[in-house]
Amino acid sequence: MTVLSNRLGGTTGVELEADPPAALLEDDGQARTLGAKIKAYVALTKPRVIELLLITTLPVMFLAAKGVPDLGLVLFTLLWGTMSAGSANAVNCFIDRDIDAKMRRTRRRPLARHQVSPGSALVFGAALGVVSTAGFLLTVNALAAALSVGAILFYVFVYSLLLKRRTKQNVVWGGIAGCMPVLIGWAAVTGSLAWTPFVLFGVVFLWTPPHTWTLAMRYREDYALAGIPMLPVVASEKRVVVESLVYTWATVLCSLALWPVAGLTPVYGAVALILGAVFLLEGHRLLARVNRGLTGAPLRPMRFFHLSNSYLALLFTAVAIDFLFQ
Repeated sequence: MTVLSNRLGGTTGVELEADPPAALLEDDGQARTLGAKIKAYVALTKPRVIELLLITTLPVMFLAAKGVPDLGLVLFTLLWGTMSAGSANAVNCFIDRDIDAKMRRTRRRPLARHQVSPGSALVFGAALGVVSTAGFLLTVNALAAALSVGAILFYVFVYSLLLKRRTKQNVVWGGIAGCMPVLIGWAAVTGSLAWTPFVLFGVVFLWTPPHTWTLAMRYREDYALAGIPMLPVVASEKRVVVESLVYTWATVLCSLALWPVAGLTPVYGAVALILGAVFLLEGHRLLARVNRGLTGAPLRPMRFFHLSNSYLALLFTAVAIDFLFQ
């Protein structure tokens, strides 16, 4: 909830590309209609990523309000939050257009298919950022606006331009941007910050590496071809799974710490324990397969990846509805 060339000042060896000829912008005839063009711009915002961010924003607003928050405030926060995340993602597409074209998972993105010009994508992303910031200032509050701007800048400058292509720790520290919606949701309701949203920030921060690394195990060859030093590219399967499991344990423990810190009911505690047990079981199952030397057989890291999505969604649902049991 994120501007530039692939690297600033030419210091990193990747320069701006010239806009492709107009004919290329109509690749496969898909950019010729207004509907297709709109669809391409929407795709630049990575809607599925935004869904995950909203899943963490709304429950925190319920928790901060200790009940149902003002509907108008919710709608504005989600609207500007969506545009803020879309801004970050569109600029990221601009920065990563060269590697997106090389990877199976991303080669159908609009810039990789020349459905949108790089310049247009950059302007679009910047415009979303400006509008979302103004929206937060006018209809929510200045703290939420500042946090939103911070998330955009962090995703663009720290993750996309500095970390992603340089270090295997890219998603660990880059994941901070994805944790910001938790703080934004709390700030939108209270106009301040407290320990509770920072504990939830910690849950998302610790959850991000195992979630991303197991996806990267599935697309290891893609990342290697693109020269992205994701942990599964530079480390053994066992090391990836062990480190993922360490973060999974930390995620579950942090989720349980929320129980006393936020003064939640035993209902939340029970849900967090059950979800955590299932999450850890799948992580240990993955490790057991590696330890048994089944590297020639499918490790099924995507099972863990999909389970991690469900874990986070259900955990935050429990956060949102806990007030019903008080």
